[in-house]
Amino acid sequence: MLSIEPATEADLPAVLDLYVESGLDGDTHLPLEQAQAIFARMRTYPHYEIYVVRAENRIVGTFALLIMDNLGHLGAPSAVVEDVAVHASMQGQGIGKAMMEFAQRQCQKHGCYKLALSSNLQRHDAHAFYLSLGFEQHGYSFVIDPES
Repeated sequence: MLSIEPATEADLPAVLDLYVESGLDGDTHLPLEQAQAIFARMRTYPHYEIYVVRAENRIVGTFALLIMDNLGHLGAPSAVVEDVAVHASMQGQGIGKAMMEFAQRQCQKHGCYKLALSSNLQRHDAHAFYLSLGFEQHGYSFVIDPES
């Protein structure tokens, strides 16, 4: 039985470990105190949550969902999914699908005109997964290092 719920501060060590285990943050993660400070700041934003997925009494997945207001698109909000991670031992069991369906329901509830995410060009398996859920490749994603 899976449950998806907003993360609490007590969940942060497991979330940080998932980021490392999934390769999201390489082989290290933020120090817990720094993560706690960022998490506290994130909680002040409206409609910005880190969610955790629990199965077998442990956290096996996580993602962040930001629903933001817009002046464009006739004021319809939009949403961004970030930091998607599922424990390697639990991949292929429907957890990622459940997370994305949950995010879609949140977007529908808030009247979002789109739910967007980005995925590294080298993550071909992730691309196939998102396409299988009905996501479409839309435009281009551009990034810049602000320090350059």
